[in-house]
Amino acid sequence: MEINKLSISFILIILTSLVFPFLSLSFSPESPSDRRVLVLLDDFSLKSSHSIYFNSLKSRGFDLDFKLADDPKLAVQRYGQYLYDGMIVFSPSTERFGGALDLAAVIDFVDAGHDLIIAADSSASDLIRSIATECGVDFDDDSTAVVVDHQSYAVSEISGDHTLIAASDFIESDVILGKSKIEAPVLFKGIAHSANAANNLAFQVLSASPSAYSANPSSKLSSPPSLTGKSISLVSVMQARNNARIMITGSLDMLSNRLFKSGVQSARNHIKFEKSGNEQFVTALSEWIFHERGHLKAVNLRHNKVGETGEPAIYRIKDDLDFYVELYEWSGKSWEPYVANDVQVQFYMMSPYVLKTLSTDQKGLYKTSFKVPDVYGVFQFKVEYQKLGYTTLSLSKQIPVRPFKHNEYERFIITAYPYYGASFATMAGFFIFSFVYLYNK
Repeated sequence: MEINKLSISFILIILTSLVFPFLSLSFSPESPSDRRVLVLLDDFSLKSSHSIYFNSLKSRGFDLDFKLADDPKLAVQRYGQYLYDGMIVFSPSTERFGGALDLAAVIDFVDAGHDLIIAADSSASDLIRSIATECGVDFDDDSTAVVVDHQSYAVSEISGDHTLIAASDFIESDVILGKSKIEAPVLFKGIAHSANAANNLAFQVLSASPSAYSANPSSKLSSPPSLTGKSISLVSVMQARNNARIMITGSLDMLSNRLFKSGVQSARNHIKFEKSGNEQFVTALSEWIFHERGHLKAVNLRHNKVGETGEPAIYRIKDDLDFYVELYEWSGKSWEPYVANDVQVQFYMMSPYVLKTLSTDQKGLYKTSFKVPDVYGVFQFKVEYQKLGYTTLSLSKQIPVRPFKHNEYERFIITAYPYYGASFATMAGFFIFSFVYLYNK
């Protein structure tokens, strides 16, 4: 019996030591950028050819787990817990993932709130294209087509076919690309895609110039290209409703050491830069993708009657109340006060009866005051904040509102004075009529 107890205890210790590290990898709102990332590769040579990008992530505290995309032991969850908080797919030609990973598993990974980066090229498989489509992005149907630009191509000693382009049409958002302006163009060589117009969560971060088009440069055009000009997206992102972030690009070379270190000169303006903007652009974008920037949290939502401090269990119609909430933004290392002038609160029952813009003390505290409407029922304080580049905030707190009690109404209501007068006038008129009728001969 003692031997069996010892054996069971030993097994439990081993299982705990194996499972506990994986349980500790779940997303923590207290440190949203302290995460482990799965990197899927077609070939381990990408570790060296894209080492600058990977080292940038490691230097910021990310734990990268490199695996071949067709690894038969591949898995993203175990015992119902996800092993990773982000995924980087640098395996464009993979027709089928190994192990327990497939298209549905990748979508479930995103649906669980985890982040995803996909880099494709001209060898993009149907699997990679399907994942992109599920994420609101459609690659060009022509598998032989690449992005061509005869005006904004990168000048080099070999003129080439103008498929190495110098792109500089960035999204205007300090949240997504950081406050440091990207001066040098980004070198891009790859395939075109477009953000699905029906998906309002996906948008372009780097778009092609008006002179660009998607076609096979080695063959003559028999029909107009399906993607041209600004409709061509070189890099797109999507923030899902659960705040999972996705980046999709049609150029794996864009993230390579070679293009990171290359000088760039656009044929459009002939301004030469000693170093391309690839590293700055990709680094800034990865900070946003992995929630090192633009991640908000709301805490201490509270309310009380004016002049009181405790939170009541019920309000009465026409009560004056104060509402408070605190908002903070993750800076990559700590939570800092979030300052904005467009945060609003709704006092909501079926529809908003009160909509107020909150004022801030510049230290994270937002507040407002208003009068409870003359309607009783079950209301909600609702804060729903959606702003480009920031995580969506949606929080609510329920509170009932009652009418006046019978002994809380005013004895004489000013607005009822005409009715009081009419009543007494009727009584006086009846008295006079009765007197005249009885005593008049």
